[in-house]
Amino acid sequence: MAKHNLLGQWGEQLARDYLEGKGYFLRDQNFSARKQELDIVALSPDGTTLVFIEVKTRTDDQLLAPAMAVDRRKIRNLARAADNYMKQEALELDVRFDIVTIVGDTPQNARIEHIENAFNPLLI
Repeated sequence: MAKHNLLGQWGEQLARDYLEGKGYFLRDQNFSARKQELDIVALSPDGTTLVFIEVKTRTDDQLLAPAMAVDRRKIRNLARAADNYMKQEALELDVRFDIVTIVGDTPQNARIEHIENAFNPLLI
């Protein structure tokens, strides 16, 4: 497996651990629907909001902050995948889109940032 894929898997596991520690209930991970993927699907700690979480992991942020990799095209794809997920699971909950960024390559040097309500795909 390519080095960047391993880094991404490691980052997603770190993000899941972080979110569970904050009280989120993880419903799904790596959900795929027609070429679109949702990294993490979770319920907010109060159980009222379904949160679709995009995880971006980088070894450093010298050139580009990880959250900046979530561009218009990515947001549209995430919205489509989220819509498919909601229909497939027959859910009627409030929805939010978050980004978790991880900069580093070991648990000791990793910086985690959780950007709640990072974007609204209806405004794109």
